[in-house]
Amino acid sequence: MSLNQRVLLWALIVITISIVCFPLYWMIISSLKQYGDLFSRTFDVLPSGASTLQDYTELLHKTLFARYFLNSLVVAVLATAGSVLTAVLAGFGVTRFEFPGRKLIASSVLFTYMFPPILLSIPLFVMLKNAGLVNSLFGLALAHISFTLPLAMWLAIIFFEAIPIDLDEAAMIDGAGRLRTLWAVILPIAIPGVVAISVFSFILSWNDYLFALVLIVDETKKTLPVGVAGFVEATSVEWGLLMAGGVLITLPVLIGFSIAQRWLIEGLGAGAVKG
Repeated sequence: MSLNQRVLLWALIVITISIVCFPLYWMIISSLKQYGDLFSRTFDVLPSGASTLQDYTELLHKTLFARYFLNSLVVAVLATAGSVLTAVLAGFGVTRFEFPGRKLIASSVLFTYMFPPILLSIPLFVMLKNAGLVNSLFGLALAHISFTLPLAMWLAIIFFEAIPIDLDEAAMIDGAGRLRTLWAVILPIAIPGVVAISVFSFILSWNDYLFALVLIVDETKKTLPVGVAGFVEATSVEWGLLMAGGVLITLPVLIGFSIAQRWLIEGLGAGAVKG
């Protein structure tokens, strides 16, 4: 690659990153601006006045944001754990056992994503209401599993198909059972894939608005997307609180991506190659 091509490539990378990251940067500086500066007609890339943490203080002390954050964390962790556990077992079963409909399951596992989530919300509401789980964080986590699991299963099937079955046979010759083989042989190799599944499942659950709006009524049990949406009222919009809330909502995802980045890249690379 010539010098001019490298310069052009880096210029495109810098421009792309700038375009992608600018909304996040604007949200951060807006959360630090004083209330009057939010409505300034001048376009200031850098804060023109003194920065303030007033919006963060008001968000944490005068609203239920901390409760919303905890609710979202509990639901996302439960949904992620349930999706990963089920997807790993299902992926192992589909790729390691011969049974009727095996290929059909592997090829049609994403079929549920053809339907808009609003169509699934009503049946889920009826089912959870009959089970007494409406207005429950556990019930909401089960609803999240219903739309995170297909993607998790599809990824797990791809990851396990990339692991040679010879490893299973060698482990079973040494006396290991199926679950022992999965735990001691397959999972250590599939860790990048499991991390990728966990990240995607967590983000899908963390960002959900529709199911949380339909299934949760109690104000103290609302999750972040629904709770923060309450800052937009009929006659006014709390822009400062929205920007500060947006920063705090994005922070856990950024930290998670930073920690899991190496495994996530390895998992996506492994899942892109079959056989």
